[in-house]
Amino acid sequence: MTQEPQDYATYISSLPRVLAGAAALFRDTEGRVLLVEPNYREGWALPGGTVESDTGETPREAARRETLEEIGLDVELGPLLVADWARGEGRPPIAAYLYDGGVLEAERLAAIRLQEDELVSWRLVPVDEVKDYALNALGDRILAALAAQADGTGAVELVDGRRVA
Repeated sequence: MTQEPQDYATYISSLPRVLAGAAALFRDTEGRVLLVEPNYREGWALPGGTVESDTGETPREAARRETLEEIGLDVELGPLLVADWARGEGRPPIAAYLYDGGVLEAERLAAIRLQEDELVSWRLVPVDEVKDYALNALGDRILAALAAQADGTGAVELVDGRRVA
């Protein structure tokens, strides 16, 4: 017996929801991390945002689109550095993807144009200060990405910013 399309659609709509976010990790020639200051929440972030899955957008496409929207740079992103399952309190979990944005030379940094509706400022943060700016699991996610990048082991799996494999 085959399942009717309407029954399958009803089944799919009953499944738990998961949000997806994607961001890019940019560094300067001194190894500092580019962070942006949102106007809608506490703490700093990486250029990135929500994956628009209803349009068929992939996490990589979302990270690139959000980078262009937020800081005005259209950058071909490098490899996936981190996949983090971020459990939330009072919200669905977020599957967070973090891609290598590469090293930005001075002329690319000078070309940054902030999305004024969402961002207040940007800055280059030394690695040892990342967790002072990027709060909670985001700071851990960034440090895990930098470590994966440095040792060349490939993407790292995290849960709530902590390495699991």
